[in-house]
Amino acid sequence: MKGTFAIIGCGRAGLAFAKYLTDAGYIPAGFASRSIESARHAAGITGFEGPVATTPGDVVGDADIILITTPDSVIRQTAEAVAGHGNIKKGTLAFHCSGAQSSAELSALEDAGLKTGSIHPLQSFGAGSADRSPFEGIMIGIEGDRTAVETAWRIAQDLGATPFEIETRGKMIYHASAVVASNYLVTLMKMAMDLLGASGVEATERFEVLKPLVMGTLSNIENAGPVDALTGPIVRGDVDTVRAHVAAIGRDAPQMLALYKTLGRYTVDIASERRSITEDTRQSLLAVLS
Repeated sequence: MKGTFAIIGCGRAGLAFAKYLTDAGYIPAGFASRSIESARHAAGITGFEGPVATTPGDVVGDADIILITTPDSVIRQTAEAVAGHGNIKKGTLAFHCSGAQSSAELSALEDAGLKTGSIHPLQSFGAGSADRSPFEGIMIGIEGDRTAVETAWRIAQDLGATPFEIETRGKMIYHASAVVASNYLVTLMKMAMDLLGASGVEATERFEVLKPLVMGTLSNIENAGPVDALTGPIVRGDVDTVRAHVAAIGRDAPQMLALYKTLGRYTVDIASERRSITEDTRQSLLAVLS
């Protein structure tokens, strides 16, 4: 038997954990949520007929694993409420599923004798097919007490994901990395598509024009790493082209000039790491991008 689990917070993430942990052979022990209807829904999709509640402590008594899938802002107070209830069995492990917060948010449960950690799926639960597990093939970041990490590792693998470990002190910077890779990629694509629009390309065509370039770049990064994958005028030391970009953007899309310059300065650092430009060229590029 893989163990019993209770889920506190039955939103999208909580429901996904409920369904696919059950499918993987874990046994539900209880569901709690601010809305009793949400807790009942979680029980319904797992076939669970035991306790559901709006009070977290009421559903954890039979759990080997407690998963707190609430919003980040209430993780700590939820942990305190569970710890204060006093009915947790010995050896129970507690996890939250925040990307930004570390297992330190569960300090009340640690003080109560539980081993604690965090399990963060690098995945959005807002989209995707209901017939396919959102955990299948994704990465899951794990940190916390060693015993908790070992259990979280098995949970991730049982869900069909690939686990990796994060240092507890590095949890927030890890989350910032995920934001850059996901959210800011959207921002960069919006910028690229808007610049393409300023050149006269129709809105319906912009993504398709850029898609092969983007996919090829991602492939190059995968195969060679970001430093060696870098192409373009900065890594070639083409100061005149960068200067012309700055002039054209300043004229036709001035609202994007500051971001272009910021990205350019960071790209100069990558070119320097690649050793593809001289110090004089580096200084010339930075002068144009200042």
